[in-house]
Amino acid sequence: MPRRKRSAEEKMAIVVKGMTPDANISEICRGHGITQTLCYR
Repeated sequence: MPRRKRSAEEKMAIVVKGMTPDANISEICRGHGITQTLCYR
């Protein structure tokens, strides 16, 4: 599977969603097509 380059705005949106108090990291990652490891990195 080829790597996808994401814009800075898209990366920031993922981080902001993950920082909300009721965030479910698994759902956020699935929605954006990334692994949890990548999200935490």
